Amino acid sequence: MGRIIVHLHGRPKERSMAAALDVYATRLRQRGVRLNVHPSKTSLEAYLGAPPQGTTRVLLDEGGDALDSLAFADMVRRWELASEDVHLMVGPPNGWEGAEPRLPRLSLSPLTLPHELASVVLLEQLYRATEIQRGTAYHRGGVQDEERN
Repeated sequence: MGRIIVHLHGRPKERSMAAALDVYATRLRQRGVRLNVHPSKTSLEAYLGAPPQGTTRVLLDEGGDALDSLAFADMVRRWELASEDVHLMVGPPNGWEGAEPRLPRLSLSPLTLPHELASVVLLEQLYRATEIQRGTAYHRGGVQDEERN
């Protein structure tokens, strides 16, 4: 089974962001999702090269594919069932300029988010996806969500 590894470019400097990351990272650790924090001075090339060759890298980018929570939960399920690991990479503060354009990209919002906030949102959505899969009441979807199930 594939694992999901979230890569962060630097540890959040703001304590509230770091605390929120720790909460979700702890919850997700039990579900096989790992968090890998790279030093903030890591070059873009070294950061992109950190996941082993042959694994899937997905860049978090506001211009990427936008999914709702249920579609994201479905994608997470496929990643978990795949044989290879998936590396979700939250970009450095200066973005992905210079990154390979063919790498898949995923958007958390059409809004531009600071990378620290995007990291928290990503971990929360991963946790939400696992809760949707478990059928808990954590995700209180709308009428459209009920019709899709």
